[in-house]
Amino acid sequence: MKVHLHSDVFDIVKAGDKNVEARLYDEKRKQLKVGDTLVFLRRPLEEDKIVAKVTDLVRYKTFSELVEHYEMKRLYLDGYTKEMYLNEMSRFYTMEEQLVDGVLAIHFEVLDYEA
Repeated sequence: MKVHLHSDVFDIVKAGDKNVEARLYDEKRKQLKVGDTLVFLRRPLEEDKIVAKVTDLVRYKTFSELVEHYEMKRLYLDGYTKEMYLNEMSRFYTMEEQLVDGVLAIHFEVLDYEA
């Protein structure tokens, strides 16, 4: 499964700091299984990629619930507060979408990096 990331987030995945990707539990994410491969692509050019393996999948009702279970550095940029992260997620996913579909914490392990 391809995962598109902004450059700053891509860099923290590459550095090994971020090892949980949180997304809406939509039809695409419902297909994921432990052991599947993720391919992180750096936006906007998508020339750099990181290959990772899914190690665990944990469902939550909302991003607010999810953030209570992780250190922020595992989810997003260092220095972000939970409130900042939740504001960022609200740009992509409405509360209605979260309540209907739920959210998914995708735990992963980086296998390879290609520039």
